[in-house]
Amino acid sequence: MKKYLSQLIEGATLTREDTHAIMLGITGQKYNEHQIAALLMALQTRGVTVDEMLGFRDGLLETGKKVNLDDYNTLDIVGTGGDGKNSFNISTCSAFVIAGAGYKVTKHGNGSSTSVSGASNVLAEHGVKFTDNEDVLRRSLDEANICYLHAPLFAHGMKFVGPTRKALGVPTCFNLLGPLVNPCNPKNSLHGTANQSQLRLYTNIHQKIGDNYGVITSYDGYDEISLTSGFKINTRYFEKVYTPIDMGLKYVKPSDIYGGETQEEAMKIFDSVLENKSTEAQKNVILANAACGISLMEEELTIAETIEKARESLESGKALQCFRKFVEINS
Repeated sequence: MKKYLSQLIEGATLTREDTHAIMLGITGQKYNEHQIAALLMALQTRGVTVDEMLGFRDGLLETGKKVNLDDYNTLDIVGTGGDGKNSFNISTCSAFVIAGAGYKVTKHGNGSSTSVSGASNVLAEHGVKFTDNEDVLRRSLDEANICYLHAPLFAHGMKFVGPTRKALGVPTCFNLLGPLVNPCNPKNSLHGTANQSQLRLYTNIHQKIGDNYGVITSYDGYDEISLTSGFKINTRYFEKVYTPIDMGLKYVKPSDIYGGETQEEAMKIFDSVLENKSTEAQKNVILANAACGISLMEEELTIAETIEKARESLESGKALQCFRKFVEINS
């Protein structure tokens, strides 16, 4: 670690192999919390590179629990979190709409970081029990079109940096790693980032991973399509800027997609969307995000066509049906 810290002090970057070795060392408890804190702050102050992120990702996947779902063509939809906006559970709700439209979803997630309710929180409120049992995950995919991968059950290395990250109290590169370490390595990923620099970082990471990706950020700082502003999406084929109007939808206010003050409030909003009883603004935000996910699976479709696929899933009750089946299997 002394060698790595010396390199960082001198302004050098670390290689993918370096951070891979560091992650293995962290998981093997070879470093004390002061060394880990110094490393994290050095990287945060300078700005983490693509290869540094990939090395940490390699180490987390290597030391974590693996899941083999390679025979499925699946999509993950998840944001980096930490945007501080406390919107309702948009990516989780969108995942069930995508499942209801007939696509397989391997949703990766965790508890909340800055919002009231993260993906794991809202699912646990419904009685969902998280599992790493591959048979259960496969049954959930087969019967409900979706399974849920609760990050702490898989990314074992994260727990060894948790106390240091908590003590530091400021974001580090590990705040950005979550969406990148889905243990089943899905072939398709729609990832939300909170700003333009994260968008560029994630785009370059995905280009090296070689998967079918979409990376989005809203111009007013949401790590998802919020419809409160325009947003940018980068894929392996194009970079585009959209406004809500371009999607045939309306602009909304931040208060329209607020997630509430308690996990119970967040759950009620989540349920109202899937039951097709929510406000128009809440519904449209879900349609926008689900449509972008569907567009990764159906690249020849226009955004208008994917919006309609998402709308049919929600309004027909298919999304709710997938959710109820998912809860039944995972409770």
